[in-house]
Amino acid sequence: MLLGVIVGFVAMIVLSPLPILGPILAGFVAGVITGGGATRGLKAGFLAGILGALILAVFTILGIGFVGAIACRPMMGAILGGSIGFIILLGGLYQGILGLIGGAVGGALRNPEK
Repeated sequence: MLLGVIVGFVAMIVLSPLPILGPILAGFVAGVITGGGATRGLKAGFLAGILGALILAVFTILGIGFVGAIACRPMMGAILGGSIGFIILLGGLYQGILGLIGGAVGGALRNPEK
């Protein structure tokens, strides 16, 4: 299942310019690679989506904090980076939900449960 989550995460990064279709396709890839039915596929798709949102939020926090430190206002950069990162993390939950849908479909197509 770990391989499916990692490949789904990489697919989510590559397909990130596609707002809704990207997370669904990345979850689908994670579900197909994981196999084991719809249940395992939806778990892999959801984890790939959440991992993508988490990494994006961390990079945003660090990037804006770094810019704030360069501008000689490190506390302002930390506050701004943290708040924007938190908003991105909350908004990124849609990636997990769409990845869950794609993963369930991919897992069900790979190994249909009878």
